[in-house]
Amino acid sequence: MEIINQNAALRTDNQLLVITHLSQLLTYITGFGGLIVPLVIWLTSKDKVQGMDEHGKAIVNFQLSLILLAILSIPAILLFGLGIISLIVIGITSFVLPIVNAVRASNGEAPSKFMTIPFIS
Repeated sequence: MEIINQNAALRTDNQLLVITHLSQLLTYITGFGGLIVPLVIWLTSKDKVQGMDEHGKAIVNFQLSLILLAILSIPAILLFGLGIISLIVIGITSFVLPIVNAVRASNGEAPSKFMTIPFIS
């Protein structure tokens, strides 16, 4: 019979939170991985690291929001080029916000939820 300790204390690991946020930038380096790598880190350590559940949900919601907005922007290109402007805004936001959230995570603050649709609550 295995006894599981339900009252195990969560460890504080701000460096892992920062790495999780910065791993979203893998999309710019490899072309993919901006959703997969943070998702794997979040799922493997959400019960072990304090704040990982909140930051992981914010990252997944942000990445899914970016994907949805990019898909919706493609047909909007036919509407006076508004899709091109929105794709530029999405590209800038997808580069800046992970860096901002990494700094916030290193300071122990909650992540920013700018341009985020709450898919996972």
